[in-house]
Amino acid sequence: MRILVVEDEPDLLRSLAQALREEGYAVDTAADGEEGLYKAENYGYDALILDVMLPKLDGWEILKRLRSIKKIPVLMLTARDQLRDRVRGLDAGADDYVVKPFDLEEVFARLRALIRRGADKVTNVIEIGDVRVDTVARRVCRAEKPVELTAREYTLVEFLALHRAEVVTRARLYEHLFDETDDTFSNLLDVHVSNVRKKLGAAFIVTRRGHGYCIE
Repeated sequence: MRILVVEDEPDLLRSLAQALREEGYAVDTAADGEEGLYKAENYGYDALILDVMLPKLDGWEILKRLRSIKKIPVLMLTARDQLRDRVRGLDAGADDYVVKPFDLEEVFARLRALIRRGADKVTNVIEIGDVRVDTVARRVCRAEKPVELTAREYTLVEFLALHRAEVVTRARLYEHLFDETDDTFSNLLDVHVSNVRKKLGAAFIVTRRGHGYCIE
């Protein structure tokens, strides 16, 4: 899953991005509102983590402009802990709201919930034949036995599972699995698909030639 973090505090931006990458997310960052809005408008993200107090454009303005063109889950992070500020954020179109200082585990949990909601999934566990995908534990089991996946392999499985029965194009997978620092002209996707098939069965991910991949 690809996340955009818009935050002007350098240390917080760096540590949050690193923590998300360690959780297996592809992460893009922006240090001001103009850059954040540009990336949010022009790239595909599974969720946006948005600070309120930003240079150039504040979070309220980004949210207002974004909501007129895109439906993307938005988690707002802010030092403003007054009720009226939380209400304003939610009324402006934010999907959830966390006040600084925050616990990373809470941010991760809220982010997972937003991504599930964005894919119209209400349960934490997705069952596909004898394969179970637990989106909270970020764990995959086959025939009740845990399967060791790398963070990127898990993200591939989770994304296809959340969009089960849809044919997902290669371009869309690259957009949602890899961040701006990855080489999108490499064969990374093919390698991950091959590895997942070895671990979960050759037929688990179906190739639709000329179109993309799907889990049927």
